[in-house]
Amino acid sequence: MSDPQTKKIALQLSIGEKEVQATVDLLDSGATLPFIARYRKEATGNLDEVAIAKVRDLLTRLRQLEERRESILNSLAKRNLLTDDLRKKLLEAETLTILEDIYLPFRPKRKTRANAAKERGLEPLAKKIFAQDKWDLDPIKEALAFVNPGKGVASANEALSGARDIMAEWMSEDAEARSRVRALYQSQGVIQSTASSDKEGDAAKFRDYLDWSEPISKNAPHRLLAMLRGARTGVLNLHISPPEKEALTILEELFIKRDCQAGREVQQAAEDGYRRLLAPSMENEFLASLRAHAEEKAIDVFSENLRQVLLEPPLGQKCILAVDPGFRTGCKLAVIDRQAQLKENDVIFPHDTEMRRAEAAVKVQNICKRNGVEAIAVGNGTAGRETEIFLRSLNLSVAVIMVNESGASVYSTSDAARREFPHEDATVRGAISIGRRLMDPLAELVKIDPKSIGVGQYQHDVDQSDLKHALDDVVSSCVNLVGVDLNTAS
Repeated sequence: MSDPQTKKIALQLSIGEKEVQATVDLLDSGATLPFIARYRKEATGNLDEVAIAKVRDLLTRLRQLEERRESILNSLAKRNLLTDDLRKKLLEAETLTILEDIYLPFRPKRKTRANAAKERGLEPLAKKIFAQDKWDLDPIKEALAFVNPGKGVASANEALSGARDIMAEWMSEDAEARSRVRALYQSQGVIQSTASSDKEGDAAKFRDYLDWSEPISKNAPHRLLAMLRGARTGVLNLHISPPEKEALTILEELFIKRDCQAGREVQQAAEDGYRRLLAPSMENEFLASLRAHAEEKAIDVFSENLRQVLLEPPLGQKCILAVDPGFRTGCKLAVIDRQAQLKENDVIFPHDTEMRRAEAAVKVQNICKRNGVEAIAVGNGTAGRETEIFLRSLNLSVAVIMVNESGASVYSTSDAARREFPHEDATVRGAISIGRRLMDPLAELVKIDPKSIGVGQYQHDVDQSDLKHALDDVVSSCVNLVGVDLNTAS
């Protein structure tokens, strides 16, 4: 028998329960996605890595939901607040959002205006007004009975104000009200970005968003990440809201039972509760949700770009002259043999005086002839294009190829590089990495933290653990797909 989580995953992903259960068991045993996809096809029904990843991610979310549900039930039980009806609602909650909405009125709170009013004994007054069961109920007269200077209630108006604070909190925490207002935010919410700083230097970076608004349903992930960065740096103010009139209409429909004095008190509390409590809560929720979606899309782009870089066609086993270009410090040269081992290294200054340029030309020609160089790899960093032009001008009869050098400096100072080339300095190691990237991109790039390869935008704006998890999956998948050459692999 499969458990409820397996059934939910199978239903949501349109996969057989047997295959889902087998995949879950393999994941729980520590098996990786590539291993399951390649070597356990008979158990999973030939699920590919994408499908297995979806099973894993949905399983994680469902388990987090169950952990949170159990935590809430235990908290309520310890405080003697868990009724049969409340337990039933919590057990039936299908999402974390619904679960938190049900729990919200019972969550331990910091000091609020409603709590302060309850401590002053005003909850019975709030209940009487909120019920609206008498046409002729006079809130002022009812409030007079709760005037108590000793408790900080000096007048009937103060008593009514406290009662409205209590009612405002009730309405803002009502599960149905939150659900309907949430739906309004989803369908008609607008995200607005405005300038909050007069620092022109900082504002220039976000000039497109100094006065920007659009429906959240049309907001592109990259725009949101840009606005969030602007908000973090204090340049932008970011807000999300639907038409206020329609939001207040929802609360009026739910809580105002009749047109009487008590009803007007409830309406006043509803307006305050929406503006002070419910709207800020919904805004924070939607900003968090949109941020999560934007980060997910950014990580997807990172992952796909990384896959493309890792799976670039290798040149193969050739003798390569690797060049790490530079102006002031010169161009570092490293000759790599067909087994990817360093044969010799040197430095040239082709972008200095004419004399040094001529010396550089002779040195490169001699190195190529002496070692039988079959290709030249040039890093695409500073002075890369100028160095490529110089090398092509020498008519060496070998291909000159630009290579993406992102992360080469990270590798050159890493433990892995020091273990491979303990007697060479970092500049030589960087040149070697450039050459090896041309020979076999995957074998070289797997030594580097994927985040250092520079394959996407907003790298530091997304959740770093999620990014690392996704990129590690890509590296594992690519290595599993291609395999490694045991003769040259580190």
